[in-house]
Amino acid sequence: LIYYKNKINIFQFIIHYQSFGTSRKSQFAVWIFTAAARKTYFTKVHGLPNISPLVSSVEETPEPIPTTVKGTIPTWIHGSLLRNGPGKFKFGNQHYNHWFDGMALMHRFQIEDGQVTYRSRFLRSDSYKQNSERNRIIVSEFGTLALPDPCKNFFQRFLSRFEIKPTDNASVNFVKYKGDYYVSTETNYIHRVDPDTLESKQKVDWSKFIAVNGATAHPHFDPDGTAYNMGNSYRNKGAFYNIIRVPPERDGPEDNLEGAKILCSIAPRDKSKPSYYHSFGMSENYVVFIEQPIKMDLFKIVTGRLTGKSLNEGVYWDPNQETTFHLIDKQTGKEMPVKYHAKALSTFHQINAFEQNGFLLDGQAINNFLVRQDRPLPRRFVLPLNISSETPLEQNLNTRPDSTATAVCRTKNQVFCTFEDLHGEDLKDYGGLEFPHINYARYNTKPYKYYYGCGFRHLVGDSLIKMDLESKKFKVWRQPDLYPSEPVFILSPNAEKEDDGVILSVIITPVKDKSTFLLVLDAKTFEELGRAEVPVNIPYGFHGVFNSSA
Repeated sequence: LIYYKNKINIFQFIIHYQSFGTSRKSQFAVWIFTAAARKTYFTKVHGLPNISPLVSSVEETPEPIPTTVKGTIPTWIHGSLLRNGPGKFKFGNQHYNHWFDGMALMHRFQIEDGQVTYRSRFLRSDSYKQNSERNRIIVSEFGTLALPDPCKNFFQRFLSRFEIKPTDNASVNFVKYKGDYYVSTETNYIHRVDPDTLESKQKVDWSKFIAVNGATAHPHFDPDGTAYNMGNSYRNKGAFYNIIRVPPERDGPEDNLEGAKILCSIAPRDKSKPSYYHSFGMSENYVVFIEQPIKMDLFKIVTGRLTGKSLNEGVYWDPNQETTFHLIDKQTGKEMPVKYHAKALSTFHQINAFEQNGFLLDGQAINNFLVRQDRPLPRRFVLPLNISSETPLEQNLNTRPDSTATAVCRTKNQVFCTFEDLHGEDLKDYGGLEFPHINYARYNTKPYKYYYGCGFRHLVGDSLIKMDLESKKFKVWRQPDLYPSEPVFILSPNAEKEDDGVILSVIITPVKDKSTFLLVLDAKTFEELGRAEVPVNIPYGFHGVFNSSA
């Protein structure tokens, strides 16, 4: 009923899902990808197919296999598309309750001279190895609480409920620190992997280097390779949000996160109920942290094993709280005294942020739960940077002539903001837009014209979209029963225009066995150049990067 009546997408559904009872969650986790998946929710189209095969367990393909190329894949592309996501959803007769819980399966599409090979490998995390050895779920994940070992006696099973072991199942993204590739989730564990063989090389614990209990899977990078990230810490006085900086250079072959430091720590509005965040924004001089009203009840999370509840049952949506934007100076590490507020909204992914003429412009894909039948839509806030005691109150400070966003100073340290849309009304026919990407290499932290993403008429992305910010017109690639991954932009040699390049996306289908292919689109025209058909099944994944070998 929540799914149909409110017409929500997968990102909104994650939040509503927390209100379900444990047994209902287990039943619904299976049902949602079968019965519910047969209909769309952002348009009146009916009869979409069952997409449960998109979240079914598959076997790994550890050795490279050839693909069948149709059309033309540009010969100037040299490198590999690395992708990450869940690939195993059961051990023995035990199933995971949540899509996010599946064991990390890494994928590599190697592109050379117009040809493509494919390989995949399960991350040999401790979670994967322990589950495999016992053929049952041993380690708890986001939506699945591992039951006590039945082979233990009663006292041992009772004591096991006091153990809190974060998973090292790094299934969200590939990230790069100091030239090395890691796979990451949002706990304190990441794994260094070989980007060629996908073999697991080293398990790395963030907390051994800085006082954090985790970090996002979406770091940002300065041109020199300096990485910025965010992670929470849980101390005696409650939770804190932390801005992390990792230097670009290694001191030796065994160096991984040495030299990482916390630039700034920010206290949540309620230290016992901090906000959840999946990513953050960054401009040339500022880190932009959005404290949104998706809240984590730390007491429920900590006592979850005692009460038989998984981690996700401690996450909830509070529509009565405003959203707060925090700006942190990247050079000094100091949080700016001015706070920017907005109505309750949630965002999973940022598009881009840049500074221009005294303003910071921050774009993101936003879900506003206060608006019935809303969908993830790209929107922008315009934050005035030069706030002083002489700034007039109760009038719009956004003087940009082409902008409909507002920023009204309430007090000398508080500005209330409303967003502007980065789209036209016709985008809603495609379910909005998520998994946004830009020409990051040249336009990160700079004014930009184009961004790319997935349309979400279905529970998962079912189209690829290129949006023009100036005209708010867009181009679409969509074919029946095909579901694309997030688009990854690859800059062409001697590129002059922002969209000179190609888009890579992995396309999967639930209606035909072993019919996955790597799609290559001309980023300018959004027309298909070629595809590389892979003779194995691949589940719907999360995120990835292109590792250039040129």
